[in-house]
Amino acid sequence: MDKGNSAVAPRQRRAAVSLLLAMVLLGVFPLDVMLPSFPALAEHFRSDPADIALSISLFAVGIAFAQLLIGPLSDVIGRKGLLLAGMSVSMLGALGCVMTADYSLFLMFRVVQALGCGCFVLSQALVQDLFEGEERDRLRILMVTAGGIFISISPLAGTFLQATLGWRGSFWVFIALSAVVLFKAWLILENTRPATRGTRTNFLKAYRRVLGDFDFVGYWLISAFAFACHFSFIVISPLIFMERLQLSAYEFSLILLIYGAAYVAGGVLASVLSRRITSGRQIVVGLSLILFAGVTLLYLSSNFTLAPATVLIPMLICTAGTTIARPAATSRAMSLFPDSAGTSASAGSTIIFICGGLISALISLSPTHLQSTMGYAFVVLGGAALALNSRISRRAQGLRANAIVQPGGD
Repeated sequence: MDKGNSAVAPRQRRAAVSLLLAMVLLGVFPLDVMLPSFPALAEHFRSDPADIALSISLFAVGIAFAQLLIGPLSDVIGRKGLLLAGMSVSMLGALGCVMTADYSLFLMFRVVQALGCGCFVLSQALVQDLFEGEERDRLRILMVTAGGIFISISPLAGTFLQATLGWRGSFWVFIALSAVVLFKAWLILENTRPATRGTRTNFLKAYRRVLGDFDFVGYWLISAFAFACHFSFIVISPLIFMERLQLSAYEFSLILLIYGAAYVAGGVLASVLSRRITSGRQIVVGLSLILFAGVTLLYLSSNFTLAPATVLIPMLICTAGTTIARPAATSRAMSLFPDSAGTSASAGSTIIFICGGLISALISLSPTHLQSTMGYAFVVLGGAALALNSRISRRAQGLRANAIVQPGGD
């Protein structure tokens, strides 16, 4: 799709923003909100809670597989039809989960729901299609901030739904929200087609094109490393606060609410910086904060007894860094192939998904030293991302220098 091609009129852009934020919310719902319902699910299906965790793994695999197909396909046939189809499939999968009494069928319907949820990867492609310049960058900051907030309030929301509607509550709310998003997408989006016929190529060639570009992969890795710091904390936080510090589920939810407030503050800071410095400098500032957060975490873990403050303080710093660095790196990556926004979004999302999962899993392998392990991880990830960003910048300067020298030598 053309860079400047807009599927909505200017006066409808507020509606488009609300659609994108709703997609961010729905991306959180099937995983994080249902976590408090694990014991109830295990009791209903007469299974072990560890077996219920399999549904999370299968869901993640289903999304990863679906988004690899949906992104490039949307570059060929357009976004709207795929988004509507994906939302419909995800609603059918969620409805199947609610209706079944057999655990094997429940797993099958969870996979169906995940395949439909793969359409949420189109949110980044839609940002690329519908917005331009600084407006696009500000929207990505808003989406990252909103995603952090939604994840932070998910345990509290899941606890409330479990107490009022049982384990089916999160599925019913997901279905209701999906219906609203489906109707909104049908009203707002146009069934546009790519303007460049050259984008009609097979999936392997499309991925080889974007993944063969050093800058593209580099910027997505920077975004992935920043995301991995946030994701690792979310995964490991129950082990620190509930197992080690013996906080109740309600107290743990309040801790994550504070973390969500930090995302709001980080988003405001990122918005201010986006108007005053270049995206390249935003990346450096954000990654430097992540690196500093890691050093702070290591210092506090070595000199103070484990307490909520010794974990939260560095995480608030890290959160600010994440909300500054991720949107800037993502915008730079997505701008490299504007005619293949769907493929770019899918490739980048897969990179983020793999990095977040692997890094959080590695950190969790050290259950007795979670605080210091997380600190070392932040230092390594922040340092590696800064080195990668520096390499991309030097490469760009070299290419510009060659472009200047070559004409004079003819």
